[in-house]
Amino acid sequence: MSTSIIVIGAKGRMGAIIAGMAKADPELELAGVIERAGCDEGLDVYGCLCGTELEAMLPECPGAVVIDFTSPAVSVANARKCVAAGNPIVIGTTGLSDDEKGELEEIAQNGKVFWAPNMSVGVNVLQKVLPMLVRALGEGYDMEMVELHHNQKKDAPSGTALKLAECLAEARDWDLKEVGKYSREGIIGARPKKEIGVQTIRGGDVVGVHTMYFMGPGERIEVTHQAHSRDTFAAGSLRAAKWLVQQQSGKLYTMSDIF
Repeated sequence: MSTSIIVIGAKGRMGAIIAGMAKADPELELAGVIERAGCDEGLDVYGCLCGTELEAMLPECPGAVVIDFTSPAVSVANARKCVAAGNPIVIGTTGLSDDEKGELEEIAQNGKVFWAPNMSVGVNVLQKVLPMLVRALGEGYDMEMVELHHNQKKDAPSGTALKLAECLAEARDWDLKEVGKYSREGIIGARPKKEIGVQTIRGGDVVGVHTMYFMGPGERIEVTHQAHSRDTFAAGSLRAAKWLVQQQSGKLYTMSDIF
């Protein structure tokens, strides 16, 4: 039995890839595509329902999984609409505040909601592996990170960088809110031992690069994840959609739940 999919932002960079991959996947049915009013011309090329309002499409596609890579406030609002209509939703939006994450957790108590700031398999495996490396190296190693993305990315640091930094901090029983350092300038003095630097670079059309540095006495270890194409994230979101329809409501699911 195929899984029905509704793609929001079907003419955007991510949405177009997701819609194309969903249409080509024999295990999926592209049930609907949505784009903002005034930008929806040409959507009929997908051969499915087309529209500008999610609320209007949901009753026409009962049970279809909505995939959303929009913006934090919009994604939270869409999650509420989907749960109210009984549709699962997969969210890949980054830059959510703690309050917005809390809202998603609340919404997920009554429906099927999945959120991950990075849908790639590699990044989510790193979240499992890095804490082991941190604990094995010990506190004699300083931890830093540099993240690089295209010049159109709106949030900084990236949601992926923050998620990876959180897992580094937790491996040392630190709170990232207390030890995260996102910029340095001027005479700042010696680097505190209890600190994790996360620096941001923006430029060109870079999909995403995250490098973690572990610097100790006489040596340095670098761990880098490079996303070569947005196809990686699109494939991850579709994998999540197939998985989510089989789950129960009651919690906010992430990629780690799939693994």
